[in-house]
Amino acid sequence: MKFTLGLDELDVLVKHLPKDGIILLVGDLASGKTTLTKHIVSHHKIDQNVTSPTFSIMQTYIGENFTIYHYDIYQNGLDGMIKNGLIENLFQDGLHIVEWGDERLERLLTKYELPYTKIIITQTDDARTYEVESA
Repeated sequence: MKFTLGLDELDVLVKHLPKDGIILLVGDLASGKTTLTKHIVSHHKIDQNVTSPTFSIMQTYIGENFTIYHYDIYQNGLDGMIKNGLIENLFQDGLHIVEWGDERLERLLTKYELPYTKIIITQTDDARTYEVESA
């Protein structure tokens, strides 16, 4: 699926995303990965401040009977997730959103038979294109 949307239209995309499992967000710096995560968290009626976990690697947002795990692996990549024991988290119930998911992470998810959805974000003049792929 492919969507070209402005920031005020992100709910159109969010309604098509899985409610649990793993979502990989791929895009350049400032392409809107954290902004999309904010909309996903809000869509699940979790009222928490969403920030990019660039230095902490992971943030957790807890709702009523539902948890969203938000990872940013820009700094340390997959090696940082492994070193910090965060790969095991991906087996837990909830929604796992990984900013900067790369091919190495995709291969690992495939190896462990963990299905995922990948969203490739590209910027246009006044909108962003979201290409959604499921694996």
